[in-house]
Amino acid sequence: MFLTNIEDVPGKTITVCHGIVSGSTVRAKHVGRDIMASFKNIFGGELKGYTELLGESREQAIDRMKGQAQQMGANAIVNVRFSTSSVAAGAAEIYVYGTAVTVE
Repeated sequence: MFLTNIEDVPGKTITVCHGIVSGSTVRAKHVGRDIMASFKNIFGGELKGYTELLGESREQAIDRMKGQAQQMGANAIVNVRFSTSSVAAGAAEIYVYGTAVTVE
């Protein structure tokens, strides 16, 4: 499955537009990560636990979007975009969307 954040797949021709596809996941913070984050807030530095959590969340959302596109018969997704939002105290949603297409 080709994924791109531009309007086409370079070197390929879009032959069918299947429509919009999306994937999302909502994740809550982990107590252990919160403890480490509080130390980082004092001393500074990357919050690696949260970086890993967001990376895992993005991958899960992408996999869900790809599954939706495959069910439609697509072999590529163009104009891929990400969005994040806070849905509750300590929980965030990762949302990814794009246009499912068939390319040749």
